Amino acid sequence: METLLQFLQRLESRKIWYRMALGRDSIMVLLSIPGERWEVEFFPDGQVEVERFVSTGQIEDEESLPRLFEKLYEKL
Repeated sequence: METLLQFLQRLESRKIWYRMALGRDSIMVLLSIPGERWEVEFFPDGQVEVERFVSTGQIEDEESLPRLFEKLYEKL
């Protein structure tokens, strides 16, 4: 719990917006910073897992939406 509180205080002090959610037996903190999205999970046993999603920097227009939805449906 102490690690989670310290992490949240660090985000707050830097005015980084975040959202919390209940994960798989954990508390998940989701945050976005320029070019990245983080999912940080804090487990009851003190374990912390961090997953980062990094942008390629490529910006697409709405014509890419059908292709993206097709890819999404293939994964479901």
